[in-house]
Amino acid sequence: MSEFTTPGSDAARDESAGRFRPEAVAPVPLAAVGQALGVAVPAPAADVEITGISLNSRTVEPGDLYVALPGASRHGADFARDAIGAGAVAVLTDDAGARLLALSADTPVPVLVVAKPRNEVGPLSSMIYRSQSADGRPLQLFGVTGTNGKTTTTYFITSLLRALGRQTGLIGTIEILAGGQAIPSLLTTPESTDVHGLIALMHERGLDAAAMEVSSHAISYQRVDGLVFDVAGFTNLTQDHLDLHNTMEEYFATKAELFTPGRARQAVVTVDDEWGRRLAGSAQVPVTTLSTSGSSPADWTVTSASPRDLGTSFTLAGPDGAVLDVHTGLPGSFNVANAALAVLMVLASGGGLSDLQAALDHADPFTVAVPGRMQLISDRPAAVVDFAHNTDALARALEAVRSPEPDSRLIVVFGATGQRDQGKRPAMGAIAARLADTVIITDDDPHDEDAAAIRADVLAGARDAVETESLGAEVLEVFPREEAIRHAVALARPQDSILVAGRGHEVWQEVKGVNLALDDRVELRTALTARGFNVLQDDRIES
Repeated sequence: MSEFTTPGSDAARDESAGRFRPEAVAPVPLAAVGQALGVAVPAPAADVEITGISLNSRTVEPGDLYVALPGASRHGADFARDAIGAGAVAVLTDDAGARLLALSADTPVPVLVVAKPRNEVGPLSSMIYRSQSADGRPLQLFGVTGTNGKTTTTYFITSLLRALGRQTGLIGTIEILAGGQAIPSLLTTPESTDVHGLIALMHERGLDAAAMEVSSHAISYQRVDGLVFDVAGFTNLTQDHLDLHNTMEEYFATKAELFTPGRARQAVVTVDDEWGRRLAGSAQVPVTTLSTSGSSPADWTVTSASPRDLGTSFTLAGPDGAVLDVHTGLPGSFNVANAALAVLMVLASGGGLSDLQAALDHADPFTVAVPGRMQLISDRPAAVVDFAHNTDALARALEAVRSPEPDSRLIVVFGATGQRDQGKRPAMGAIAARLADTVIITDDDPHDEDAAAIRADVLAGARDAVETESLGAEVLEVFPREEAIRHAVALARPQDSILVAGRGHEVWQEVKGVNLALDDRVELRTALTARGFNVLQDDRIES
């Protein structure tokens, strides 16, 4: 067992663990590990061969270095015996872990002790798996950070690179693609041991590029330590995750760490908000700037945007008269921003303008469907499932799905996640009341928090906005979530729009430690079909 687990995910992680590392790893002598750590290794143990690294005793494979870290309630050293039984040939821990091992029966493998072993995990993983220098072949890494748009931008990058003939991988919220079958993703960014193992696996399978979502949690929890991205991209920064970062300044500072020489070689930064402009001015790596609104001076600017089907066609105007004509089939101005950022990140990596334009023209790479991201389930009524789970994302999604058809209404179904930033709950309620005609507030993932109390926070914001701003929105409380979705469909007319927001691609709802099967897309399709509405069949999902 290990203290580094995600609730409800251990079984899934164990099931797929073998796919998070390459089949073959050239052994690294323990003496070399000790030298990297500045720790002396006794001569009899110097030739012990390390072929893997793990923080979780249940994912240890023969030849692994088991890293025993302090956890919230137990120390990883408590599970060293399990790790050794699974084949770990050495243990790395701190002083507290060493004392626990000394109090137990004799530990039959070498134990290396450093003050802060967590700081060593990323660099050691890179060293053991040779993740960025496996055989001298470059595997270009694209890292995307920001509050909203990370998932879609990484899918767009992957789709564009494939259109250019590249063999690409993906590490993100929805899934992990390392060639062949997709691996369901349990974290936005996996642990650093898994990240480096995955990149080495991509090398082994002949891939030459990978796009990765880089969340603030990944930076704070050191999940991307030991990685240097060829191009880092920034989407935007809005209120989210303040349960972790406390203030927006701290949140920004964490994101900004990605734009330093130890983590990236160059960057593309969207400067549509103040945070992006600050980042562009303070980044310690070469920066290309992007403005999608034209409100800020930038190297590249979105111009001539015009509707095309559900999406948008636009031009990117750059230095020295350079232009790129781009189309995205996904609705919303934010997907224009995501597509523009993806184009410029690939351009910054060495892509030629003419090759990029040919790929954009012939492959239409940004009409790829991204699971749970502005995913269209029906077009009459327009019924969309989106991951929007904070104030900015919810506002953008509502604006994107609002129909221009006369006498049309916008119905939104959403809630708020338990045990997360409580300050955004009433603000999300108020935004929904301002931008929708019917607001149906329900449950998201309550986790261990009282679901009714969460709904009350969101309801308070919506009802206060209706009263104080004299809004015409109808505000309803309907639960459980599947009943709320059915109620929205029951209210809908063909000319109306329905947005089911907050959970996107997720297929489990966690309530009091129990995972309940719930997929917004399935529930929405079922309800629409029951009403006799046509449901779209979408075969464009990239997997």
